[in-house]
Amino acid sequence: MKVIHAANELGSSNRQVCLAIGVFDGVHLGHQQIIRQTVADARQHDALAVVVTFDRHPSAIVAPDRVPQNIFTRSQKLREIQALGADVFLEIPFDQAFSQKTGEIFIRESARDLGKIQSICVGADFVFGCKRSGNVTLLQTLGAELYFRVHGHAAVALDGEVVSSTRIREAIRLGKLDAASQMLGRPYALCGLVIEGDKIGRQLGFPTANLSVTNLVLPPNGVYAGWTSHGGQNYRVALNIGVRPTVDSAAAQLRVEAHLLDFTGELYGTELEVQIGRKLRDERRFASVDELWQQIAQDVQSVRQAG
Repeated sequence: MKVIHAANELGSSNRQVCLAIGVFDGVHLGHQQIIRQTVADARQHDALAVVVTFDRHPSAIVAPDRVPQNIFTRSQKLREIQALGADVFLEIPFDQAFSQKTGEIFIRESARDLGKIQSICVGADFVFGCKRSGNVTLLQTLGAELYFRVHGHAAVALDGEVVSSTRIREAIRLGKLDAASQMLGRPYALCGLVIEGDKIGRQLGFPTANLSVTNLVLPPNGVYAGWTSHGGQNYRVALNIGVRPTVDSAAAQLRVEAHLLDFTGELYGTELEVQIGRKLRDERRFASVDELWQQIAQDVQSVRQAG
């Protein structure tokens, strides 16, 4: 999958393009429907399937006090979209200047820079452009003029409720990870770059990989069983989300630490994606570091025995 940051970077081509447009945080069941439609259109017309999204949530510019936390990292989003068969990932820098473009200007410029548009697929209630000036009705009007087809897909429902990134974030915050996984269409996974910590886990005999999770929505604090893959090998994981009340001060910052069972080596600077399974226990303060060590040993054994 080719990754570009401006429509004119696609280069000269006689092939038509089919576009899927959206934020696509989580690439959930509704997003998958949109992208699959785009890929199917592209294959039918020997066109390129182009997923159009942004380098940040638009609210970061137009409503900075209401920016939602992300479900996915950028790399997770890229992997899932590529797996769905997209040919091109167009990640537009969403800055102040771009936020001033109307929906009509955005589509006309896309048609100019990408070439002949065969189809555009969005969610039925998707809005875009300055002051939310773009919607499915606008796309249909421009489609009649510029000769492209418009798909406005109705939202996917699960358990009688619409699947949305907002609903998934809420499920994750509440620890309803099975529900989040169902809406995502895959096991929920937390992903982050491994950064250097204070090596307290190593001192206790349970070295951990500290994950950078800036602006990611997180499950409730506690210890979880999980799974990850590194270097072609699969590992069970004891994952701790919390502030480590036994060893840190009351003002300690939130940390996400993953202990990979039976792993030896260094992980600094690599990205680790951990599928989160059953919650083993809540976070709590222990009377001593020795008591904490005994509990961690018990947690690791529980992870080892987890199905």
